[in-house]
Amino acid sequence: MPTDVPLKPRRGRPPKSRVDEADTREMLIRAGLEVLTEKGFATAAIDEILARVRVPKGSFYHYFASKEAFGMELIERYASYFAYKLDSHFGNQTLAPLARLEAFVADAVSGMERYDFKRGCLIGNLGQEMNGLPESFRNRLVEVFKDWETRTAACLDAAKAQGQVAPAADTAELACVFWIGWEGAVLRAKLERSARPLQAFAQFFAAGLPRA
Repeated sequence: MPTDVPLKPRRGRPPKSRVDEADTREMLIRAGLEVLTEKGFATAAIDEILARVRVPKGSFYHYFASKEAFGMELIERYASYFAYKLDSHFGNQTLAPLARLEAFVADAVSGMERYDFKRGCLIGNLGQEMNGLPESFRNRLVEVFKDWETRTAACLDAAKAQGQVAPAADTAELACVFWIGWEGAVLRAKLERSARPLQAFAQFFAAGLPRA
C-alpha cells in the first residue's frame, strides 16, 4: 500500500479522550453533590443530574456502574471536602481553639445563607433516609461522622490544653454531642430558611462546655 494514500476518515463522532472522560465524570460528581445537598438520594433523579451537565442518560453508566456506586462516590468526595474544611478551621493556629469552632459555625451559616438555606449536609441528608438507601451506605456514613467527631475532639483537646475547657472534660463525648445536635440544627435551618437554629445550637453547646 502506498504511503501517500490518505486514510479514509471515520464516520461519526471522534472518540472522547481520557481527559474529556475525566472532565465529564467530574461534572457528574459536582452536579450530584449539588442535587444531593438539596434533596434526598431516593428522590434525586439521575435525569435531573444529567440535565445539569447535558450528558445523555446512556453515558451515565459508562462512568458509574450503578446509582449506588455513584452515591458512594459522592459520599467519598463530600467526606474529603468536609474533612479539609474542618482542618482549615480547627487547625487555624491564629485563633484560640474555641474561636476556631465559632469560625466553623460562622462559615457554615454563611454557606447556607448563600444558597438560601436550600442546601444542607449531604452526609446528614443520607443519614435521615437510611432505611430507603443501599445498606452499603450505612457503615460509611457512620465512619464519616466518627471522623468529624475525631477532628472536633482534637480541637476541644487543644481548648483543654489552653485552659478553655476543664481538664476532666470528655472531649470525645462532647464532639459526639456536637455533631448530633449540629445535624439537627442544619435540618431545622433548611426548614425555617433561617440561621437561627444554627446559632442557637452553637450558643447552647458553648455555654454547656465544662470550663476550667
